Amino acid sequence: MEYRMVNIETSRKKWSPGNRTDPFLAYNFLVEIEQIPVASFTDVSGLSIEAQVERKSFGGENDREYAFISQVKFSDITFKKGISNQNLLWNWYMQVIEGKIQRKNGSIYLLDPSGESVAAIWDFYNACPIKWEGPVFSASSNNVAVETLVFTHQGLSRSK
Repeated sequence: MEYRMVNIETSRKKWSPGNRTDPFLAYNFLVEIEQIPVASFTDVSGLSIEAQVERKSFGGENDREYAFISQVKFSDITFKKGISNQNLLWNWYMQVIEGKIQRKNGSIYLLDPSGESVAAIWDFYNACPIKWEGPVFSASSNNVAVETLVFTHQGLSRSK
């Protein structure tokens, strides 16, 4: 194993006060499907890619285990939004239930703090809604009625 020493003096020379890059905040995002802004989502989760690993040991090599990457698994993406008069996603899901499966591409845009420029883009491919969950109703609450949609997809990439 190779170790490197960090040169603190060189690192300090590159750093300057007031020149700081903060990470982007997760609240400022947009979602498009087929290049059409679909809804104002409150939550997006499930952006996950996992490489499946097969571990093998071979006779005579008792001190070693080999790891082989077999396939890549993409998690389903979950979208939550307040219910409104817009029924685009509901209609798409109803078509799927009726057997008229139409897969679509989409994008999730993370915006900078000003909300005017795109900081990162995740594209998902050949997506299809597989689950819809309605809001929780309660007479003692004044929360927004939120619906949840889960999409399966065949790929995820980050283009920015």
